[in-house]
Amino acid sequence: MAADPVRDRGATSIADRVVAKIASQAAREALDAVPEGGSAPHASVVVHRDVARVSVSLELAYPSDVGRQCGAVRGRVRSRVEDLVGMEVHEVGVHVERLHSPYTHQSTPRGRLS
Repeated sequence: MAADPVRDRGATSIADRVVAKIASQAAREALDAVPEGGSAPHASVVVHRDVARVSVSLELAYPSDVGRQCGAVRGRVRSRVEDLVGMEVHEVGVHVERLHSPYTHQSTPRGRLS
């Protein structure tokens, strides 16, 4: 009897947190820069049958072209996850949590000093 090539190959399982780490790195690559005092992008992922849904949260500098940067993040995350992991990416949600302005950035803390 001939061997079943699919069964002989085994299976590969990639944890959601691994895909999320790839998505976070891809978002960093797509951005012009992480704003001063800002946090690096972070991602969460839900994988179901080799289809990923990705949510990326990030902070941007102000002023900037928010739409262009979010579009760049969506494209880069989708292509990197599909290329590196081999999963389809049906959705990439980008959530801008904060805009950082150099005009409102304070080098000294506000409030009462002891």
